[in-house]
Amino acid sequence: MSDFDNVPAAGNAPSDQRTMALAAHLLGIFTGFIGALIIWLINKDDASKSFVTDQSKEALNFQITIAIAMFVCIILTFVVIGAILMPIVGLLSLIFSIIAAVKANNGELYRYPFALRLIK
Repeated sequence: MSDFDNVPAAGNAPSDQRTMALAAHLLGIFTGFIGALIIWLINKDDASKSFVTDQSKEALNFQITIAIAMFVCIILTFVVIGAILMPIVGLLSLIFSIIAAVKANNGELYRYPFALRLIK
């Protein structure tokens, strides 16, 4: 089964779905995984909102991955390397969230280059 099954083709997503997907990706910058989780929970049972469901699930998986990476950085601060890695992880989160938001707003399906796929 492909990651893109039952998802509208690129550019075919309605404007309201693109906006919700944009919000799911951008909320990760400010709320961590909570914003994407709320958007996913609201839309997951509605088959007509497959684009929002797919992109909010992708944002949720990425933000969970970032949260795990930050937790590891906090633990590693005891040996100093965590203090160096923490801003790098934060910067990567910011950059990839903005890229994903722009792609989602254009109606394109986006997959983060590194994310644990915990929510299927």
